[in-house]
Amino acid sequence: MKHRFQVVAAFLALLACLGIVSAILEKRAAVAASGIEAPQFEVDPFWPKPLPNHWVIGSAVGVSVDSQDHIWIVHRTTSLEAMELYAAAKPPASECCLAAPPVLEFDEEGNLIGHWGGPGAGYDWPDSNHGITVDYKGNVWIGGNSRGPDPQAYHDNMVLKFTQGGKFLMQIGHPGKSQGSNDTENLKGAAKLFVDKDTDEVYVADGYGNHRVIVYDAETGKYKRHWGAYGKKPDDTNLGPYNPDAPPAQQFRNPVHCAELSNDGLLYVCDRANDRIQVFKKDGAFVKEAFVATRTLGDGSVWDIAFSKDPQQKYIFLADGSNEKVYVLLRDTLEILTSFGDGGRQPGQFYAVHSIAADSKGNLFTTETYRGQRVQKFAYKGLAPVTKKDQGVLWPKSSK
Repeated sequence: MKHRFQVVAAFLALLACLGIVSAILEKRAAVAASGIEAPQFEVDPFWPKPLPNHWVIGSAVGVSVDSQDHIWIVHRTTSLEAMELYAAAKPPASECCLAAPPVLEFDEEGNLIGHWGGPGAGYDWPDSNHGITVDYKGNVWIGGNSRGPDPQAYHDNMVLKFTQGGKFLMQIGHPGKSQGSNDTENLKGAAKLFVDKDTDEVYVADGYGNHRVIVYDAETGKYKRHWGAYGKKPDDTNLGPYNPDAPPAQQFRNPVHCAELSNDGLLYVCDRANDRIQVFKKDGAFVKEAFVATRTLGDGSVWDIAFSKDPQQKYIFLADGSNEKVYVLLRDTLEILTSFGDGGRQPGQFYAVHSIAADSKGNLFTTETYRGQRVQKFAYKGLAPVTKKDQGVLWPKSSK
């Protein structure tokens, strides 16, 4: 009797397993049949290679990829703790460590091949640098978001333009001079920018003190136009804390954190604290918006975006430094297809993922601010059916 019971139990267990397997296969078949695909990635835990000279990275607040697939980051040397700077003490407190220069350039293999940055003659280096963009001509642009001693005026009211070797070219705006969101001469906590190769105009997400996008001539710095949320004239009225149950705010909250132009001439703006992307034409005409993780009450969910490298730029990759993940969206509908990442300090995890960029091969690069202090590479593995809404940590499948 006992043997018969064991046989029956085993048979039932087998049927249950077969049922589970069948359900999984049916689900995967349904996903594949639906035609929903998304780019797939794996973290590269060996990228970049160790820095020389006992150098360490502070809060990493910008990443960009140039036409040679060199990866550029900017970080804050002032964000490092005392123990991270023992070698800089006088006399040195230990053999390690020293702040790396603010601007770092890596090749595809993760070798450090260039470095520069900091105060110099003829320009005002930001107290708190923020965002880096290498434009279509190879010029390097940097913003800043330091409030300074007078938070109403802000200190970092400028963007800077350099050659790839660090030679100063141009400054737009002046420290402590901002008159608010309708001041056309000065910025106020500029977060990030993009240069349009068709018109040679620079679009600035402006930013931490102002509530707007503003456009200048990228060669002369001459003012062109600006606008706020929904294409309206920006207003600096304090909106109060973000409330996900309230009607959508009619102005941007701080910070306006990115402004990225697509190949078909649409500008995608990160309204970070309002948990939304707004899309505009080049003249500021509002097109549409989408909301992401609207219950995010901390630092907001929409931090930075990058486009996929196919000619149509079918996908958007959105960095969310509060929920510690990267979303993959369809660009035409702004629908979220899947996401990856999780909070933590191991490869593939994030601590305040701040910025994101893609190279010509489709690989993604992210930087982390606050105590994250690093850049990571996510290797592109092609398109595949979406089987999980949230993929978690993308550890290499070949590793155990």
